Amino acid sequence: MIEVENLSKSYGQVTVLRDVSLGCSSGSVHALTGENGAGKSTLMKLIGGVMRPNTGRIILDGETVDFKTPRDALVGGISTVFQEFSLIENLTITESIFLGQERSAKLGLGLSEMRDRTRAVLNHVGLDIAPDRLISTLSVAEQQMVEIARGISASAKVFIFDEPTAALGDEDVTKLKRLIRELQDSGKSIFYVSHRLDEIFDLCDTITVLKDGQHVATRPASELTVDQLVTLMVGREMGDWFPPRNTATDRPALSVEGLLCKDQTEPVSFTAQQGEILGIAGLEGQGQRGIVRALAGAEPALAGTMISHHDGLDRTHDLNAGVGSQVASGVAFVPEDRKKEGLYLSLPIDENIAIGRHQNRGFWGFVENTRKIVREMMAGMNVSATSDQQIVGTLSGGNQQKVMLGRWLASGAHVFLIEEPTRGVDIGAKAEIYALLRELVSQGKSIVVLSREMNELIGLCDRILVVRAGAIVAEMSAESATESSILHAAITGETREEVLA
Repeated sequence: MIEVENLSKSYGQVTVLRDVSLGCSSGSVHALTGENGAGKSTLMKLIGGVMRPNTGRIILDGETVDFKTPRDALVGGISTVFQEFSLIENLTITESIFLGQERSAKLGLGLSEMRDRTRAVLNHVGLDIAPDRLISTLSVAEQQMVEIARGISASAKVFIFDEPTAALGDEDVTKLKRLIRELQDSGKSIFYVSHRLDEIFDLCDTITVLKDGQHVATRPASELTVDQLVTLMVGREMGDWFPPRNTATDRPALSVEGLLCKDQTEPVSFTAQQGEILGIAGLEGQGQRGIVRALAGAEPALAGTMISHHDGLDRTHDLNAGVGSQVASGVAFVPEDRKKEGLYLSLPIDENIAIGRHQNRGFWGFVENTRKIVREMMAGMNVSATSDQQIVGTLSGGNQQKVMLGRWLASGAHVFLIEEPTRGVDIGAKAEIYALLRELVSQGKSIVVLSREMNELIGLCDRILVVRAGAIVAEMSAESATESSILHAAITGETREEVLA
């Protein structure tokens, strides 16, 4: 269905893709994987018309094509669902799905018919929401499904999915997999870009690995094991992804009593210990996100108290004083959407990290050695960049996440509230972030982690709380927890005996 021959892309003297050739047959789901910076997104942008190659050609259904824009590619039969949303927040879902097609003489659609078609495609992807809803009112997961619905509505021959499950919970991932298999059964060609190896082996029949902008290997998925694939991707054996656990102390770092958020029916109480990584699990939309955000000051709390314990002092926090107040008190927040809520993408690394140094500075105060501390922090976290002056928006996802963590390390925070610590991060960077988080708690800090990936919670955390309908229904040791036991608690509200130890 589609072939690329000797595609290369350079920016000045820097070559980001070099002589890559591959193809995808009708009815095939072809995985494209590799570390961040391997060239995956560049290759998909060349195919999707976002940019044009310096050399090489793209052959679609037997004919050479030259797309100048994504619109050309869509009309030509290629639909791309990008990892970073391309939706416009002040448009409705209907306007977003038909953007660029409103006055199409071929379609000749009125607003009423566009709404009806939008409602139909939303139902097809499992979204029961009104077509007139503004994009700005949708959750991250809902926006991702609208992106997918837009691609499906175009009836393309080739679909490109770039990290489509990064913002989805288990239920939405199941819906997406069903949709991809339906597209596959209808003879579409699908490129699937992902760092999640379980998804790759579950969905894909062919796997291509890129490294440093070059083709490494293309193999049938049935001929590869997880370990073999990881070795192809990173060029070395990964061993265990997760570092050994520390022994958590019996000294509390954070005590939460009677916390009640807007979507809860009953308050929650729990304690996070110094030297502990505490995970919060649950099915999508069960209130766990609201709990973390209320503690961070990012969403209102209706009731409850939060007390942090540090250097022998107990501090009671005003839960509705805002994120800035919490950070100034030593409680840092790393949001899921680092680009929208966390980082200043147009500023350099040093300024993004240095913000943390200024949290407790008075109006006339002066912070010394900031530049030196930033550079030492970049080296300690292995941030891959040309210098501390590199613009954050040009970094890979893993390096952006390290910059976010570095900011709050620089602030002197002792409690970290982290949503989705490795969203959109490659395997090599995941291992580095896990090691960094474990190093933090070895210094006596405390981390509360929210993640949709249950295997991440099991491998990374010391203890896991399971939330259902806004209430904590189970507490288990991560060492004895399994995906099955977490799901059982999340669905039934009951804890199996084998994970109580």
